[in-house]
Amino acid sequence: MRHHWLGWLLICGFFSGGYVARAVGEEAAAPPSPLPPAATEAQRQREREEYELFKTLVDVMDQVEENYVEDVDRRELLKAAIRGVLGKLDPYSNYIEPTHVDRFRSSIESEFGGIGIQVGMRDGHLTVLSPIVGTPAYKAGVLAGDRIIAIEGEPTKGLSLDECINKLKGKAGSAVTFTIQHVDGTEETVTVRREVIHVETVLGDRRNEHDAWNFIYSNRNDIAYIRMTSFSRDTASELRRAIEQAKQQGMKGLVLDLRFNPGGLLESAIEVCDMFIKEGRIVSTKDRGGRSRTWDAKAEGTLDDFPMAILVNRFSASASEIVSACLQDHKRAVIVGERTWGKGSVQNVINLEGGGALKLTTAAYFRPSGRNIHRTEGARQTDEWGVSPDEGFKVQLTDAETADLIEWRRERDVVQPHLPPELDQAPVDAPDPSADDKPVFVDRQLQKAIQYVADQIKARQAKMATASAKGQQGKTDK
Repeated sequence: MRHHWLGWLLICGFFSGGYVARAVGEEAAAPPSPLPPAATEAQRQREREEYELFKTLVDVMDQVEENYVEDVDRRELLKAAIRGVLGKLDPYSNYIEPTHVDRFRSSIESEFGGIGIQVGMRDGHLTVLSPIVGTPAYKAGVLAGDRIIAIEGEPTKGLSLDECINKLKGKAGSAVTFTIQHVDGTEETVTVRREVIHVETVLGDRRNEHDAWNFIYSNRNDIAYIRMTSFSRDTASELRRAIEQAKQQGMKGLVLDLRFNPGGLLESAIEVCDMFIKEGRIVSTKDRGGRSRTWDAKAEGTLDDFPMAILVNRFSASASEIVSACLQDHKRAVIVGERTWGKGSVQNVINLEGGGALKLTTAAYFRPSGRNIHRTEGARQTDEWGVSPDEGFKVQLTDAETADLIEWRRERDVVQPHLPPELDQAPVDAPDPSADDKPVFVDRQLQKAIQYVADQIKARQAKMATASAKGQQGKTDK
């Protein structure tokens, strides 16, 4: 037993490094130059110490397997060893088990094979939180609040949420039959064919009569309000289409909401930044060897003819911070809200031979000014990290206000037959106590951003009017 473990560990120790290098896609390194005798001896001593540690680990595994009071699954011990290795790293490096890889990829790519619903457990029942517009479930008439009481004839009562989701997901083109119980108590059995479901990452403030997003803010026909929930492969193209739609409706300014956005793909963040600035640095990264990589903006397709405000809060992280830092440094947008999370690290996803994957931090990124974004363990509030609002634009919500904001947005995002009147009002409006016992939520951060963009639009219009008047005066004088 002991020799078996030792052989396995030594194979992993000797060969894992080369495998990771190939998985990341790095070029093969040149043969190392001969080391001086002192360095060679130090290296040998280190290898001897590592070998002794490997033997100690083998002894521990043997003792646990043979003498622990309860049976222990060897696989669980190995998983624990992997977690122990990664536990010495930063919190963003972790091992993804083979059974979780597909879900991880779906979350990154915002695509999966399924019927197109958001679900959760309520009172022990699998409940539809909202159908996704245009999907098989939406077309079949599944509504928010419906309970899915059976899938392929098997009751969902007693099943976990993950088990239910796995039964509803599947290969595009395959059929699935499920029974729903509507809010009025009636039941209906539906059969639909699964499709590749694209989870939208670019949202507006409210939906129109066709359940599509309206990106023009309700009380300001000249201001667009666009939310981004994450940065996926298609986010930049979705955002450009949303802005083009808003421009056709008369948009003259934009509020881009990145609150609660945890980030996503680095490439997506770079594409979004490039959309709003003509030239200059977008972001740079540096690995532990000091090697740097930089990305710069291109002039083609730049959208810079309108004022912008970006909303962030303490849950805006990673790619959200790249975008807000870039546009702040280039003075393309004013940042409104709260200081961001402070995640300035880049993770590579490395496919492993066993079917799992390793999400490993390989570099840190820096804003165009070169300033740091990453918040290290033990960092103080006075240290440099994250993205802070511009001077005069800090609007700190209380925990209660943040919870109310989340609930308000959740209610407005649900696809339902008829939107209640109190939800069809913009959250920036002051509540009218006489209209309803339940006050309308006032989003102070959004209110501040809307006011800034409105003032900028007004200032631009006044400047244009003055220039036009001077031009007319010049023609008269002639």
